[in-house]
Amino acid sequence: MKIPLGSDLLLIKGSSSFLLVGKADELFVLCIETSDREVCQTVEKGDLIVVSAPEGGEIDQARMILELVRTYHQPLLVLPKKHPGTKRLKMVVSAGPDIVPRCDIVRGTHPEQNVICASDELSKISLYACDGGVIAEGIESGDDIYTSYV
Repeated sequence: MKIPLGSDLLLIKGSSSFLLVGKADELFVLCIETSDREVCQTVEKGDLIVVSAPEGGEIDQARMILELVRTYHQPLLVLPKKHPGTKRLKMVVSAGPDIVPRCDIVRGTHPEQNVICASDELSKISLYACDGGVIAEGIESGDDIYTSYV
């Protein structure tokens, strides 16, 4: 399903979790910091920036995280898979032309920006940037998943 998206943010909400989707306003370099290296990735104007809240939470908090990346080009930190801090991450962010939510990865441990940790209920969705919006595949009628603008 193609969903129009301009400067607003798209909320994809399940019964207990959500994704907040925005589009990059400009071309920029996003640095991704791991414990042993730095990877820099180009984010194109129109690419997606997605915040995932696998356990739910405050939409305003997700909006702030999204804007730190979209507006201020905040570098992303990636933790080692067994780092104790992964358990405290309530929200994570990814940026790129396509993003696939997955429930089988550990929060905050993937430098690859085409995947994002999400709840099981949102893990069947795939998101793709397109002119004037976002294509959201995997949202079926009858699912307990709703979209709105914030």
